[in-house]
Amino acid sequence: MKTLSKSIADYLEAGEYERRLSPDTLKAYRIDLRQFALFVNGVWPDRDLLSSYVKHLNQNFAPRSVKRKVASVRAFYHELKLNGTLEESPFDKLHIRIQSPKQLPRVIPTHIVHNLLQCAYAAYSPDRRDTLRDIVVLELLFSTGLRVSELCALSKDTVILEAGNLRLLVNGKGSKERVLQITTPELLKLMRIYYHEFHTEIQAQGFILFNQRGNPISPQSVRRIIQKHLKKIGGEYHITPHMFRHTFATSLLEAGMDIRYIQSLLGHSSISTTQIYTHVTTAQQTLLLAEKHPRGKMTFSL
Repeated sequence: MKTLSKSIADYLEAGEYERRLSPDTLKAYRIDLRQFALFVNGVWPDRDLLSSYVKHLNQNFAPRSVKRKVASVRAFYHELKLNGTLEESPFDKLHIRIQSPKQLPRVIPTHIVHNLLQCAYAAYSPDRRDTLRDIVVLELLFSTGLRVSELCALSKDTVILEAGNLRLLVNGKGSKERVLQITTPELLKLMRIYYHEFHTEIQAQGFILFNQRGNPISPQSVRRIIQKHLKKIGGEYHITPHMFRHTFATSLLEAGMDIRYIQSLLGHSSISTTQIYTHVTTAQQTLLLAEKHPRGKMTFSL
């Protein structure tokens, strides 16, 4: 059997003169296959070594580059299988996982949140109970960081409204329970008004939030509420319910709250999940460093 290097050279030559591949494609194949040959030290790799190579790519290249490099090697093996050099391609039974880049959480600018809430309050009418419901939905999303599924699942058993306190008993992902407590006077007043208005439905169905047909609200209904008020304030914005959760967490982090408290409020089982919010607070960290570090309070002169 030919050596790996010889097989790669023949493959590239056939691509140039027989299959008439473009110069750019040939250049990419040449680079990718040379890197592959160097990694496996010029020997025909088994599946374990191929898996190690994919892991190496994931650790050193962007996902788009990893996909191209894996595709180059896969195409090489596929050609060897077609021409009878190999009985089967090791890629046929190899599970390849290309790591996706971590997406930084998208937060809603403060002025947009303010405008959304202001719009919802301005639309309130005692004759239209859905206007009161809209305010409660937006307020709870912004004030609690609930997932939209958790918001829709709120019930009379998990929402406890007391004289100076609103407690939410939340059953999150993986049946992980957490308790959120709200003491903001305006929000407590809003919830008392809401409870009085929807008392009959809450007692009859058990849920807290309802659509216009009197059924428990759905995640899609929450999205429609957001889009309705977003359209009213104008501007080209795309806001999802989950962005309120990102905004909640980022705002607390920027205000100086310990990340472990934020982890608890969000219901994350691992601190690594919460730490993604540290990447979006650089400006605030710079400001806090300038204001809080003792060097800023010292004066020297030459």
